[in-house]
Amino acid sequence: MSIGEEINVFGNWFIIHFTENEGMAFGMRFGGDFGKLILSIFRIIAIIIIGWYLVKLTLKKEKPGLIISLSLIFAGALGNIIDSAFYGMIFGESRFHEIAAIFPAEGGYSSFLHGKVVDMLYFPVIRGYYPEWFPVWGGNDFIFFRPVFNIADSSITVGVFILIVFQKKFFKK
Repeated sequence: MSIGEEINVFGNWFIIHFTENEGMAFGMRFGGDFGKLILSIFRIIAIIIIGWYLVKLTLKKEKPGLIISLSLIFAGALGNIIDSAFYGMIFGESRFHEIAAIFPAEGGYSSFLHGKVVDMLYFPVIRGYYPEWFPVWGGNDFIFFRPVFNIADSSITVGVFILIVFQKKFFKK
């Protein structure tokens, strides 16, 4: 797919929308190339710590819900770091109306740990317009739930949600 290309799965409610996320959540960037490297190293360290903690919890036979929620966070973080680490080395630069080449002769668009993360899941649940009288945004369109995300992001979100909802059950001390 090329950047911005869409495939409607369930009408206008669920859309596969190809985009590349250059940074953190919601496409936020962190200090250019050096910031991207720092972010990637931080992610790797976080994955190592979460992995170590998961092994420790599993050996102690902790509550399955806690292990499952942390495993979801671990898996999502690992998926995103793998994408970020290797995607830029494998594919050429993505462009609108042009599909990126896989293993281009001149090499990928980026180096190790400097790639983008592919996001494709888009659920524009409600589309509408702000009334003209509405301050600041009057007359403009709005889309409820505008973010485009991937399965790894969903895994992290579900894991964190489970931790928040069941924190008193998981952490009695």
